[in-house]
Amino acid sequence: MLTRPIELMSSHTPLTLTSPKQRQGSLFEHQACEFLQSQGLTLIAKTHTPLTLTSPKQRQGSLFEHQACEFLQSQGLTLIAKNWQQPKVGELDLIMLETGSAWSTLVFIEVRQRQRSGFGGAALSVTASKQRKVIKTAQYFLQQHPEYEDYDCRFDVIAYDTVSNHIKLSGQNIENQPQWLKGAFIADT
Repeated sequence: MLTRPIELMSSHTPLTLTSPKQRQGSLFEHQACEFLQSQGLTLIAKTHTPLTLTSPKQRQGSLFEHQACEFLQSQGLTLIAKNWQQPKVGELDLIMLETGSAWSTLVFIEVRQRQRSGFGGAALSVTASKQRKVIKTAQYFLQQHPEYEDYDCRFDVIAYDTVSNHIKLSGQNIENQPQWLKGAFIADT
């Protein structure tokens, strides 16, 4: 009989289980855990633990993603998921919901930061290849979360040009003001 612990990990930030299919999947996971425990296995349940950001570039990217999220929340958007990953496809920095008076829009946001804008700046660093990757990853998100299938979708970019985007206000330097490009690119239908 095996006695080694098994770690259970989710692939991304868990969302609220709203559909009957999601609740059924959760029930099956619970039953599987009970079965494994009945077989003498010790289960160590874990929710998603973010990877340790070790390099300065990774920590800086995470900081700008956090700032972008706070900025967009201050503009009325609601966070759905952060750093959502589809293995071997890509990652979505932020997924947010913009609630309008007539309908709501699911917004997929790519966050970019550049210290020097001599090569075109942060906004221009979202290449056609990166756009295709974001669109493909968004399609996987929508397949896995059918509760959003009827929402309009939009692809935005939040760009930080840290050298060229300094503003002086009341004698204080205000750094890292984002450039919000709504509908920065579109998915072919």
